[in-house]
Amino acid sequence: MELRTMSIDEIVTGIKNRKIKAQELIETIYKKIDEVDPILQGYLTLCKEEALKQAKQIDEKAMKGEKLGKLAGVPVAIKDNICTDGVLTTCGSKMLEDFIPPYDATVVKKLKEEGAIIIGKTNMDEFAMGSSNENSAFKATKNPWDIKRVPGGSSGGSAAVVAAGMAPLSLGSDTGGSIRQPAAFCGVVGLKPTYGLVSRFGLIAFASSLDQIGPIATNVKDCALSLEVLQGHDPMDATSVREEVKGNYLEEIEKGIEGFRIGVPIDLLKGGLNEEISKAIEGSIENLKELGAIVEEITLPIVDEGLSAYYIISSAEASSNLARFDGIRYGYRPKQFESVEDLMERSRTEAFGEEVKRRIMLGTYALSSGYYDAYYNKAQKIRDKIQKQYEALFNDYDLIVTPTTPTLPFLQGEKINDPMEMYLGDIFTISANLAKIPALSMPCGFSKEGLPIGLQIIGGAFKEDKILRAAYKLEQKLQVTKNVSVGKEGI
Repeated sequence: MELRTMSIDEIVTGIKNRKIKAQELIETIYKKIDEVDPILQGYLTLCKEEALKQAKQIDEKAMKGEKLGKLAGVPVAIKDNICTDGVLTTCGSKMLEDFIPPYDATVVKKLKEEGAIIIGKTNMDEFAMGSSNENSAFKATKNPWDIKRVPGGSSGGSAAVVAAGMAPLSLGSDTGGSIRQPAAFCGVVGLKPTYGLVSRFGLIAFASSLDQIGPIATNVKDCALSLEVLQGHDPMDATSVREEVKGNYLEEIEKGIEGFRIGVPIDLLKGGLNEEISKAIEGSIENLKELGAIVEEITLPIVDEGLSAYYIISSAEASSNLARFDGIRYGYRPKQFESVEDLMERSRTEAFGEEVKRRIMLGTYALSSGYYDAYYNKAQKIRDKIQKQYEALFNDYDLIVTPTTPTLPFLQGEKINDPMEMYLGDIFTISANLAKIPALSMPCGFSKEGLPIGLQIIGGAFKEDKILRAAYKLEQKLQVTKNVSVGKEGI
């Protein structure tokens, strides 16, 4: 039973028809985890006992012919900044190394209601701050295609376990590309939905106006099915979409893309972009034309300025959100301290990693008196300009296609001491978060070394149906299939 090649639909259909037993499926996946995860380091916590219990209940329902949910028996991995009732949730940080939430995030609740089985929590950059998974306080996840390289971040664990066949579906969070960049590095499909389409209740915040939960899967159809389950209004989330969501994505993806107007920022395919990525994107564009799309050159909204605005806004919001971790109410507390001020200082100094401290300092500076207008307020004006430019573009175009990342997966340790170089890796992804619009990364080829290459498809607000249609048709056209084999030397 090879999960890497099984779709969610095949799993659910097999369980409903009693050709697959949920218990055997879960046992198989934990066997795979036992074999592979000591090498990859993708999971932080496993939920084997509870997962087998849920699988037994699903098998019993199937035997009785009772109605099963859309994700019945599907093993799902959850990023460790999404709350799970009774299961350790650390955010990859020493600050929350013993935090066990008393409730489920709304997305986890929705998954369980449809019969999904939570099998574990995945490793991540601390508080979702990073692009390589090397900022975790506990371990560094490896890339399944080459274990000497990073899987991307901050949802690197979620992408790696799917790519390696240790889960057919996982959830990640995306603040500036944290689903899409690791999806590109690991050769899987990752979707950042429109801001507000999927509830953020139970997601431990990094930057509240940018964070969005989304699915990571091996194929586009599985992303579409999982989004149908995850989407919708949540009264527990004040930013959740109010109107009724009618996205039936599984029906939509079967439609063609004839007549779709697709904008391509050709200037991004030149300059500092890796040559092999550029060729793969150009090949995908030709395939989109063959599928009936009308492709035209465009200028993407202020990319460089957007990157600067993103890091100011996200760091400012991180500074505010992480102020709650003071060693008094919950979280890490030093054993010795002399005063309340000393307690707060020691707890943050000892528990937060270097990247988190760096962004808190940057955000606090940008919000401080005398600098608020010069930095934070100006960044918000740039954000507003980016949103308006995208709105204008989507009056003329259905979709925009770009590379997901400017580079191939880089070596572990290669950029960890150069924050600016690391930040530049988000240059193609951050604008979708600033504009609050959906974007998807899908594999579109491999480099000569066998490393995955990701293509990004961006759509207008709540136009996930168009993105998934184009991605599904392109996926069928490209047939980019190659099984990963994890070993001491990688592929």
